[in-house]
Amino acid sequence: MDQKVERLTQILKESNHIVFFGGAGVSTASNIPDFRSSNGLYSKKLNRNFSPEEAVSHSFLMQHPEEFYDFYKKNLLYPDAKPNDCHKALAALEEMGKLDAIVTQNIDGLHQKAGSKVVYELHGTTLSNYCLNCHKRFDVSYIIESEGEPICDACGGKVRPDVVLYEEGLDTRTIEASVNAIAHADTLIIGGTSLVVYPAAGLVQYFRGKHLVLINKSATSQDAMADLLIQDDIAKVMKQAVDGLKE
Repeated sequence: MDQKVERLTQILKESNHIVFFGGAGVSTASNIPDFRSSNGLYSKKLNRNFSPEEAVSHSFLMQHPEEFYDFYKKNLLYPDAKPNDCHKALAALEEMGKLDAIVTQNIDGLHQKAGSKVVYELHGTTLSNYCLNCHKRFDVSYIIESEGEPICDACGGKVRPDVVLYEEGLDTRTIEASVNAIAHADTLIIGGTSLVVYPAAGLVQYFRGKHLVLINKSATSQDAMADLLIQDDIAKVMKQAVDGLKE
């Protein structure tokens, strides 16, 4: 086993209040593209008069709903995606009583599919949708099967995803729960995120614990602050580190 992975396993053994803060890189092994790499969603050439950032904004949803849903369904919905080794390792850590919470910027619901119970979804989830008029809720299949803009089957109102779009604020309760978990953690593992999306990335400043672990393929603004920095595939690293606990 790699020396850094061995060190991570040792940190996991010593810790009883771990919090994992993750981003898009956590789900790339589940064949969900990230956002900011050379092959990511935001590097796509759309051949249209709007950028990917604009396409997932509140104003675009309101002004161009059919184009919004065309882009949304093609690029942000992955109903057949399966949890990868990182999701499974984190669920195992929670089962062991070592992981207190997952704070995620992802909207794919894969942590819950893997079995994790305490998951704070900073940017919401694609798996839940609601009517803007009567607030009836709909699952992701309702969006996938809708032609154009989804319309509520109860009142005829507009249906939107339970996702935080650009120009929208994060949910206050989710932020408070995330801050509380990070503030009380003895170990914070940051993984699969470039730490450039705020205010989510700013939550790291609330950590006061013993070990800050950073796992990401590319450099981040917090690299110098990490007790342990691993620039490798997070699914492989987390599986090996958690498997090491069972030996």
